[in-house]
This record gives sequence, C-alpha cells and structure tokens, in this order.
Amino acid sequence: MDFFVRPAGPQDHTALGELTVEVYRDLLPQRPETRDYMAKIRDMGSRAGDGELLVAVDAASGRVLGGLLFVVPGSPFSNTARPGEGEFRLLAVAATERGRGVGEALVQACLSRAAELGLRAVAISTQPNMSAAHRLYRRLGFVRAPERDWEIPSGTPLWVFVADVT
Repeated sequence: MDFFVRPAGPQDHTALGELTVEVYRDLLPQRPETRDYMAKIRDMGSRAGDGELLVAVDAASGRVLGGLLFVVPGSPFSNTARPGEGEFRLLAVAATERGRGVGEALVQACLSRAAELGLRAVAISTQPNMSAAHRLYRRLGFVRAPERDWEIPSGTPLWVFVADVT
C-alpha cells in the first residue's frame, strides 16, 4: 500500500475540506440549503474537536487522498449512532484515487477504532444514490437497517447501514 491512514492534523483541514466538497458537490441535491451545507463541510477544523478526523495520505507526497469523520454518540455530529455504536460521516476519496483501497482503509480504521473503544457496532447514513459506497459497506460487513432510515430537513432520504465490530 502506497498510502496510510492517520489522524488529521490542522495542516490537513483545508485539503480535506476541499476534497470533501468536491466529492459531495455532485451527490447532494442542488438546493439553496446545499450551499450552506457545503460551507460547513469545507470547515473541517470545526469538526475536529467533536470527533476524530481521519485522512488517507500518499506515502510519497503527503497529499490527502481521502478522509472522514468518526464520532461516538453524544457528538454534535452524530446522527445515526445509538448507544454502544460509533458512526462515521463524510467519507470522501479523490476521484483520481478510487479503486486503490483508500475508502476501504478509512472505513476499516473506523471499525478498528470502534472496537478499541469497546463499542459494539458502527453505523453510517448514506444517500440512496451512493451505490459505490453501498458496495463497499456491504463488502465490509455492513447491513442495511431500513427501520433506521431518516430524512434531512430538506426531505433528502438517508439509508442506514450498520456493522457489528464485536
């Protein structure tokens, strides 16, 4: 593997924010509130204190290839996790880096972190149109939990997947 996963530092926040906006720009519905949400996504530094930002970094150049936010219940960024579960949000991998295992390594890091913390599972909310992500989640042991599906205030539906880490 010519990249590694590590906790994001302040030096990574801008690159991770820009990358995440780039990835989600085409996945989110084009509504006025999306612009405000994109500004929030871009500000990764504001999320760092309420969860664990993880980045996948190119071993040779140090360039951020992808990242996500891992949170536990009680975090202001936790939407889906129930007691005893971790959750990750905003999984983003640069388009040029897909197929290298970057997303898988980031999700595996979350599963490992949840086990280290003594949590029993990891949950994720995802849009129905994110089929590549769904394939990754299923391959890593996540199972759809349709009884936990929900909608954001704009009406966009979100599907929930959960993986046992015990």
